[in-house]
Amino acid sequence: MKAIGVRLWAALAAILFLAASAGAPALGGELDSLEIVTATGRHVFQVEIANNDATRERGLMDRRFMAADHGMLFEFDREAPVSFWMKNTYIPLDMIFIAPSGVVTHIAANAEPLSERVIPSGSPCIAVLELNGGMAASIGLKVGDKVHHPFFKS
Repeated sequence: MKAIGVRLWAALAAILFLAASAGAPALGGELDSLEIVTATGRHVFQVEIANNDATRERGLMDRRFMAADHGMLFEFDREAPVSFWMKNTYIPLDMIFIAPSGVVTHIAANAEPLSERVIPSGSPCIAVLELNGGMAASIGLKVGDKVHHPFFKS
């Protein structure tokens, strides 16, 4: 009977650990505040920063949940066309492609989880913001809207 109790506690601890870490930042990822200004107002998100090859490659893979006011900002060293995919990504995402000035240049809404379909930026960009799928539409985000974060030149 004691062995069963120990196993139950171990299983419960594992479940609680996984639940607590499901929406946590990736290892080594910074968490920063970012603001998007749309016709509907100012919208603040807490974003993980993916600013090196390792964090950009990992992205939001294997996540099962992300808080509504969270996202990931992929920062690149230079402005160029980029492409993304959703391999090993379980959360539907909106991908927002951003110019060096912080202006939104393209939006790929509700990218399909686990898809290997390539999602291109359409034009050169310096960053990509990933938010939960449907978030761009819910805040009224349009091409030409502005993203404020220290990474972007005002």
